[in-house]
Amino acid sequence: MSEAPLLAVENLSVAMGATPVLEDVSFQIAPGETLGLVGESGCGKSVTALSVMRLLPNPPGKFLGGRILFDGTDMLSLDIAALRAIRGDRIGMIFQEPMTSLNPVYTIGDQIGESLIVHRGMNGSAARTETAKLLDLVGIPAARNQLDRYPHELSGGQRQRVMIAIALACRPKLLIADEPTTALDVTVQAQILDLIGRLRVELGMAVLLITHDLGVVAEFCDRVAVMYAGRIVEEAPSAELFRNPRHRYTEALLHTMPAANPPGRKLPSISGTVPAPADRGAGCIFAARCRFAIPRCSTDLPPLTEPPHRLRCWNPA
Repeated sequence: MSEAPLLAVENLSVAMGATPVLEDVSFQIAPGETLGLVGESGCGKSVTALSVMRLLPNPPGKFLGGRILFDGTDMLSLDIAALRAIRGDRIGMIFQEPMTSLNPVYTIGDQIGESLIVHRGMNGSAARTETAKLLDLVGIPAARNQLDRYPHELSGGQRQRVMIAIALACRPKLLIADEPTTALDVTVQAQILDLIGRLRVELGMAVLLITHDLGVVAEFCDRVAVMYAGRIVEEAPSAELFRNPRHRYTEALLHTMPAANPPGRKLPSISGTVPAPADRGAGCIFAARCRFAIPRCSTDLPPLTEPPHRLRCWNPA
């Protein structure tokens, strides 16, 4: 990466109680770049996003080691006041489920305008005017007439757009999008992703996109990091990873894509499930599900190789 990273996560380890859930996680995102973070449910993607924002509940969550450098500042060294000055201002986040992330007793105008009042010092009238512009920006029609509506009065796609408006209100340098198209129909998904892509270019944002949809990653992301059971197991430029997946888990994930299979054929699946954090063992965590595993895979943890195509596997493709 030629440009200095906007976000650099270095050897991050996180536990819930006495059980590690993230182990030695490292990745970087340059200004204006999109990194896709992929993997099955339970692999630690959302925990990684919440760790970057310092939103993990403590207890039980605690940081065991590593650094989270945002624009050169270690987020783990900041007090609550300093964190609040960054959250919603320089870092925006789209949470997974807008119906539970939006406050049901406040209007969407109040919820979007709050960031403008807190971080930009606007008065109520100015914040309301800017909020209408934001709703228009994210594609909600008759934006000014929507300000006094409540979340339950909106469709799923509209609520997701409101979440994006909140995340973008202060023109952040980094947008964390955690499953931004979950539970949306295909047409609305495409609209939301097109919107994020357009705003990324217009605002010069970096984006951390967390998703299960590998098709979205192939089209939208500059680089891809594959996470399995709390560790990054492969990372590469998007085109390279889809052309030449080397970790056996990545290879198996790509084989499950509809686009990788002829029409009418039953899609393949990966046997087994992601192990619980307390059951990960000493070697490669994917070994029990991998048909290419060799004896060493079950006893020794493979190291992560150097960029540009990082890999953690004893028997790669």
